[in-house]
Amino acid sequence: MKQQEPPAPVRSLTVSRDHGHVLHVESHGNQAGIPTVILHGGPGAGISYRQLQTVDLARHQVILFDQRGSGKSTPTASLEANTTAHLVGDLEAIREQFGFEKWIVAGGSWGSTLALAYAQKHPDRVAALRLYGIFLASREEVDWWFQGISTAYPDYWEDFAAHVTPAERGDLCAAYHQRLTSNDNETSMSASYALRLFSARTQTLEPSETHVHDVLAAPEKVLAVARLFTHYCRNRAFMRSGELLQGIDRIRHIPAEIVQARYDMVTPMRTAWALHRAWPEAGFRIVTLSNHTCSEPMLAELRAAMDRLGALSGL
Repeated sequence: MKQQEPPAPVRSLTVSRDHGHVLHVESHGNQAGIPTVILHGGPGAGISYRQLQTVDLARHQVILFDQRGSGKSTPTASLEANTTAHLVGDLEAIREQFGFEKWIVAGGSWGSTLALAYAQKHPDRVAALRLYGIFLASREEVDWWFQGISTAYPDYWEDFAAHVTPAERGDLCAAYHQRLTSNDNETSMSASYALRLFSARTQTLEPSETHVHDVLAAPEKVLAVARLFTHYCRNRAFMRSGELLQGIDRIRHIPAEIVQARYDMVTPMRTAWALHRAWPEAGFRIVTLSNHTCSEPMLAELRAAMDRLGALSGL
């Protein structure tokens, strides 16, 4: 989906963290409204202003920020001190910076992973959760993206795999990670474009050259997403196997909505279904005619979910 021109934030600031990381943070909407943070995907994708369409800005104060190494946060594409635990700590620092006692936490794709990890670490700070495009960072999910998805996109996958040698194609994650962390700029940039081209081609319900163009438009962002994506996939998001499902009891009481596209090829519905089965108290909605991007039907369902959560959050 083509991203609209960035709206001017009501407030923009930076938050300094450890190891030289400086986070770019924005506040949108009603500054006296319901505190709400929306976590971007990737990892490394940076702020998506399209997400503002999923919230009633007259009722919510929406915090958007570029996670470590992403977007306008610096240093760009840095892997140093960049783990899920570091990002959870960053979220707490941002909440404290704004003085929120509690806030609604929303996230899609990688953002859903981070939202769940944060909520399980700080359940007393989360008033409600809105999740979509569920990703739990399991070996099966990572293997699906790098190998299994070829069952749906054999043509695109062959182009993706052709970027590395035949001997390396059994572990594309490792092969790409090696190139993306190379000191040779040409090697890393070439690999980043190959990975992001494959990613963009598999995200929409129907082929979209506009979406592919938008994904590849900014060279510095292409490298950040590709490098951070393989960094987190290779390390299973620095979490134990099954950790997020095992931690559901810590957040079972929190009002939550899970929204999932039936034809999501990037984060397949079976993962969202597993989360739904482990957490039946959470609302669960399926958007039929949608893949991984925020199509119009997905935007509408996410906004409806946020309206319901706003009423339940107590904020």
